[in-house]
Amino acid sequence: MQDARHTPLYECHLRHGGKMVAFGGWALPVQYAGILAEHTAVREACGLFDVSHMGEIMLTGKDAPALLNDLCTNDFTSLETGRCRYSPMCYPDGGTVDDLIVYKLDEAKYLVIVNASNCEKDCAWMREHAASYKDAVPENISAGVAQLALQGPAFRDALSRVGVEGGLPGKPYAFVEKMKVGGAICLVSTTGYTGEPGVEIYLQPKDAPALFDALVAAGALPCGLGSRDTLRFEASMPLYGHELDRDITPLEAGLKSFVKLHKPDFIGKAALAESPPQRRRIGLELLDRGVARENCPVLDAEGRAVGRTTSGGFAPTLGKNMAMALVTHEAAEQDKLFIEVRGRRLAAGRVGLPFYKTAHK
Repeated sequence: MQDARHTPLYECHLRHGGKMVAFGGWALPVQYAGILAEHTAVREACGLFDVSHMGEIMLTGKDAPALLNDLCTNDFTSLETGRCRYSPMCYPDGGTVDDLIVYKLDEAKYLVIVNASNCEKDCAWMREHAASYKDAVPENISAGVAQLALQGPAFRDALSRVGVEGGLPGKPYAFVEKMKVGGAICLVSTTGYTGEPGVEIYLQPKDAPALFDALVAAGALPCGLGSRDTLRFEASMPLYGHELDRDITPLEAGLKSFVKLHKPDFIGKAALAESPPQRRRIGLELLDRGVARENCPVLDAEGRAVGRTTSGGFAPTLGKNMAMALVTHEAAEQDKLFIEVRGRRLAAGRVGLPFYKTAHK
């Protein structure tokens, strides 16, 4: 923990009783009141996360849209100002560099949100390919940005108590660039990573502690990395390093809707178009007692290895032990498989993804 970087909210976490751990080079809270309590708060009321460790890259220049379409599997030609779009970013062989969200600020200015551990790698990758364009400049602005995620059906109540000036985004994957939240000028978006309604709040680091404290006072329960993972796991959202990585393509991860093979070209298109995926991401429910974490072997009825788990654990809202796995196409069609956990073979039934869908709008 001595060498771990601190977000602008580090002292807030200590003040509110956060149990700190090292995560991807950062000192972050794994929990406060407890993972189950925090998970339940987001599903039923409102939780508050510090996600200031995430990477922010500003991409500017008149060639920025063309560069994005070259780098990303999704299509950004139709993206409107004030809207966000999710996309994987691939290597030439179809493996995944990272998955990211692009915010269109204007025709020549895009905010790109990337995974914290990949930020420097992603920025270098973007700069390498920007060199082929006359006017496209990626800049890592992460040090100047703090980010809070306010998630759960009661998020509007907490916002109203701290004071909001300006209308909130009215649709999923939309944002308002400049509005006041608790007196601070913020960019507010609705991309989510918990399966519940909510907002992401981007602001200057100096303003983040006061807003964090104000939202907690307004009824938002501070939440840590533990519940953030159980929430995204129930919602079956891919996590880089688990459901996506250098050796997993977006098509294998079940992200076909974000891979636009109709585009003239993008990095990795030929590999993705010419080599159909040999594996598929599926959902499994443990039928025997036990918990399957990531990288457990998945076996068929004859005991043959057919894949591995990518994420697994207890799903609090469902009250069941679940797992996501990357398996062969043949195995993906079977109703029952087995997961090897510490030498034991646990029966697991095939279930659809996502495991959980909110009823809240």
